[in-house]
This record gives sequence, structure tokens and C-alpha cells, in this order.
Amino acid sequence: MLTRIAPTTAERPLPIPTANDQRAFDFERSANEHIRELLHYYGLRTSLIRIKVIDALLVAAREDRTIGGRGVHGYLQPFISELQFISVREVLKRLCEEGVIVFQSDKTYRFTDEALAVLEQHGNR
Repeated sequence: MLTRIAPTTAERPLPIPTANDQRAFDFERSANEHIRELLHYYGLRTSLIRIKVIDALLVAAREDRTIGGRGVHGYLQPFISELQFISVREVLKRLCEEGVIVFQSDKTYRFTDEALAVLEQHGNR
């Protein structure tokens, strides 16, 4: 039986991106090199959905927001209408297993300190 999980009060939704908001969806190699380096550091293959999910988490972190699986899915939905929630959940689960992100008690995700250090190191190039 499937049940809908309501967002927690700690999870503030990210603003819905507009067609003009290219910062989160500029998929040129150089624009996402820090994300590619993060995936490489953790031994994960680069995939478009992983890049998108990590980018959504980065936007939330930059804006000092928390975000859960539904928030990530909702943020990406305007750009990828056929994106399944289960696909987002599987990416988040794998990122947790590899130590890139942590699932918190309020059902939101955050980067590990190590992952943030890798992102900072490669983002400043």
C-alpha cells in the first residue's frame, strides 16, 4: 500500500525554477565539473539524474534550506515532466549509501562534511 508522505515542517520548499533560471540546469561539462568530481571522488558514475539531484541539493544548501525527496522531485519536475519520484528516491538512497549525503531525522538530506569539502575544493577552480 502506498501512502503519501507530507513534507515536514522543517522542510521548506525550494522556489520553483523558471525557464530563465539556468544556474541549476546548465549542464555544460564545465558548469558541473565540481559535481562530476564529487561523483568521481566517491566512485560513482556520472549520470544526468545524479547531476540534477546533487544540483538541487546544492541550491538548497546555498539558500540555507532543508530539502527532502519530495522537495527534490518537485524542484526538478518542471524541467523533467516524466521524472518519477522513485527515480529521485533511488538516487538519494545511493548517495546516502556512498556517504555523499545524510538522511536526517526530519526526513531531509544534507551533504556530509567531506562531500562539502570536495565540492568547495573543485568549485573554486
